[in-house]
Amino acid sequence: MRTKVAACLFFLGLAFVVGAQAQTRKTQAETLERYAKYAGDPIGEFQFWSLYKWALAGPTKVLVWPNINEAYLISVEDPCPGLEWAKGIGVTSKQPRLVSARFDFVTFGNGRCHIEEIRPIDVKRMTEDEKD
Repeated sequence: MRTKVAACLFFLGLAFVVGAQAQTRKTQAETLERYAKYAGDPIGEFQFWSLYKWALAGPTKVLVWPNINEAYLISVEDPCPGLEWAKGIGVTSKQPRLVSARFDFVTFGNGRCHIEEIRPIDVKRMTEDEKD
């Protein structure tokens, strides 16, 4: 009897984890879709004083806001194990106050992944479009 109860609990837990991952991936895909259409051409670097806000947009994509009116879509190396489950991130800056696609990393927990591409988000246009 205990074996059956344990097995049922295991499969219920497994179903919860799979459902949570599917929801997370769905949410990340929606976030990427929302911001990607406002992303500009890739740039080499951007000024970075602090991390105002961030959001995951897939297993290798992160949105970062250095301030309320400025956002960037960062793509990191693939694979980047564990990024999509990160509870917090950081961004390295090898050059003072400058994040570069050549030299810097997105960090999280014990992981870090090289930044491969940085695309600025047109936050002003996005805000205007969403008001309409």
